[in-house]
Amino acid sequence: MASGVQRRVYRVGLLGFGVVGAGVVDALQRRGDLIERRTGLRLELHRIADIDLERDRGVRVDRSLLTRDAAAVVDDPAVDIVVELIGGTGAARELVLQALQRGKPVVTANKALLAEHAEEIFSAAQRSGADLYYEASVGGGIPVIRALREGLVANHIESIYGIVNGTCNYILTEMERSMRPFQEVLKAAQQAGYAEADPSLDVDGTDTAHRAVILGSLAYGFPIAFDKVEVEGIRQVTPLDIRYAGELGYRIKLLAVISHQGGGIVVGVHPALIARRHMLASVSGVFNAVLIRGDIVGDTLYYGKGAGRLPTAGAVLSDLADVARNLHFGAAGRVPALVRHDTYGEVRSLGQTYSRFYLRLSLPDRPGMLAQVARILGEHRISIASVVQKEERSGEHVPVIIITHATLEAGMREAVAEIDRLSIVGAPTVRFRIVDFD
Repeated sequence: MASGVQRRVYRVGLLGFGVVGAGVVDALQRRGDLIERRTGLRLELHRIADIDLERDRGVRVDRSLLTRDAAAVVDDPAVDIVVELIGGTGAARELVLQALQRGKPVVTANKALLAEHAEEIFSAAQRSGADLYYEASVGGGIPVIRALREGLVANHIESIYGIVNGTCNYILTEMERSMRPFQEVLKAAQQAGYAEADPSLDVDGTDTAHRAVILGSLAYGFPIAFDKVEVEGIRQVTPLDIRYAGELGYRIKLLAVISHQGGGIVVGVHPALIARRHMLASVSGVFNAVLIRGDIVGDTLYYGKGAGRLPTAGAVLSDLADVARNLHFGAAGRVPALVRHDTYGEVRSLGQTYSRFYLRLSLPDRPGMLAQVARILGEHRISIASVVQKEERSGEHVPVIIITHATLEAGMREAVAEIDRLSIVGAPTVRFRIVDFD
């Protein structure tokens, strides 16, 4: 900041004093002076709203700041910036809209809110002219939102591939390391604090889909409807497939896939085989990574802790500092919450896309069995790249691994359904996409 600019205090109203909220308070207490030295502006915690005012959060705050009335915090004329960390799409939605309608800037980490009510929230921000910042909603401490909103503004975004759920990545990493089944590793993850008591939001892919919608909306300039996203989780991933994928030179990761292809936008979430030599394949444990390909810059990778108390709090404080700067210099709306443009077409089904596939079939170890499968694949214009028969047996059946050339997904779905109707098939066919990043 240029010398001679008068300092000013900006007062923050915090909605939600849970794990991340307490992290924001902790980080602000520890790094508030540093932020002031770097920006010339001071962030002051003015009010904190939460339904539970008695629980020990591990941070010390003046009790006079605490209230159960979140709406009163939003309406408080002394509050300059509202931070929403309640989560969910109920009260949080009403409070964010209330703040924006009053012209107050909002910082949020609420991915579900932004994904499931994208049109309403982004439109409210646009009408009000107030800032809406949400770095912490996708990658925790990874500055991927800032990259899309500012750093890559000169690029058409060709594709985004993200490992953006630490719980799933931890489970898949541990399954590969120990070759234990999904349920056993999930239980260990819950005991270690890496998975919720009800893990459905994570392991069924919904959390990743929320993040994919936000990234896709930013990249392609319109609020993507959440129900347009095709989602698969990781419950169907087995140690057997992890081992076979490894023998073929791949790792299995849960990917958020956002791309511009065939005159439209594709947004999906699914497990995928990634070549072990690719940088995303090396992302292990609870870490996240997002690979963005721009038409000018090429590939850029954003890596770090995608969740957790302090990484998420760090992203919230970064947003707070930006919003305070905008207020100080009269530059609200300097970086719009979402720049709308209609360059890229509509959201298309994954069924309209092309991919290579990994198939694991259970077939009798007798002559002619594979020929029946090959016939069906050929009828659906699916070309086989390689076939491997494994020695493990389940009764008279053996695993047969087929890798295909790139083929239309809709045709692959039809072919697998037809194969599974064959009387010779001992178990439902396992199907995973292979992502080549070409």
